[in-house]
Amino acid sequence: MTTTATTAPELVLDNVTAGYFTHDIVLDGVSMRVTPGKVTAVLGPNGSGKSTSLRVMSGFLIPRQGRVTLGGEDITTLTPGERLARGVAVLPQGRSVFPQLTIDENLRLGAWQLRKDKARLEEAVDKMLDRYPTLRPIRNKPAGALSGGQARLLEFARTLILDPKVLLIDEPSVGLAPVLVDEVYEELARLKEEGRTILLVDQNVQAAVDLADYVYTLAYGRNHLEGARDQFEGELDNLIKQWLSL
Repeated sequence: MTTTATTAPELVLDNVTAGYFTHDIVLDGVSMRVTPGKVTAVLGPNGSGKSTSLRVMSGFLIPRQGRVTLGGEDITTLTPGERLARGVAVLPQGRSVFPQLTIDENLRLGAWQLRKDKARLEEAVDKMLDRYPTLRPIRNKPAGALSGGQARLLEFARTLILDPKVLLIDEPSVGLAPVLVDEVYEELARLKEEGRTILLVDQNVQAAVDLADYVYTLAYGRNHLEGARDQFEGELDNLIKQWLSL
């Protein structure tokens, strides 16, 4: 399964203001570009607006001002499902498997848009079990019985099952042991090699910067710094110290 940079569209936040309550502003005029076929990391202290930016891009939060575009198309008011149909998928923060359902059933939920085409649905599920072969022999096991590492693999599989061109990944290493964090970033590197467009939000600053091609930092819900990865290498300690003082 491969996706090329030439077919992956650019995702853009353009001067977006957004919040969750009437007078609550979390993002204040934030702009960023998620370059086709590259990894764009969004970093910042807690409460800076990182995950909110991802929610606006994914359609779970409609901005009050500004717009979201995908390959030049205005998708600001499209639902998450409509964005998924255009190739934008989300790997949410924290454990998101449906514990009472089997691995197989979780995968089929991820491929819900194929439910009327049984042949394509079966093919999609089979491809994911080929990609993550450790899941195949336990496909009928309840997802709630999986280890943290197995559950993360299932979440990746469910996110990838429709072969999205754009991946919005929120805190993929949260709550995982260091050895599992390494495995997660190995999979993210694999996705990058496949040419997918990736927006990555993570508190694991060093790992995120090592993987990224371009980095944005946010502070107080506004754009702070941005630049290519090499502009941040060697400066992370100072940057984190700045965040701690905010």
